[in-house]
Amino acid sequence: MLNLRSQLQHGIMIIAAMLMFTLPMHAQAQEIDETPSAAAMAFDGLIVRPLTLAATAIGTVIWVATLPFSLLGGNAGDAAEVLVLTPARATFVRCLGCSSSGRKIEYEDE
Repeated sequence: MLNLRSQLQHGIMIIAAMLMFTLPMHAQAQEIDETPSAAAMAFDGLIVRPLTLAATAIGTVIWVATLPFSLLGGNAGDAAEVLVLTPARATFVRCLGCSSSGRKIEYEDE
């Protein structure tokens, strides 16, 4: 009786573990569809873009000021990514009104 119960618990744990591996596949399969409204575009263009441009400039100044230390530490690339490139992508690469960085790609049906 004890052996049967142990085997049943072992089988349930294996099935639960196998199901947990399928969860990330479902989460990554969803496509993001961003179609911002006119208000979101106006807010982004008039408020957010100037702020991210200022963040890019300030991050560049901080990166240059701390460059000798980050070169000695071996993380100049990481510092540039965080201080300069991330705000620059938010300013220049993100579509107007979108919340995630990256160009909006249009696909044509063939």
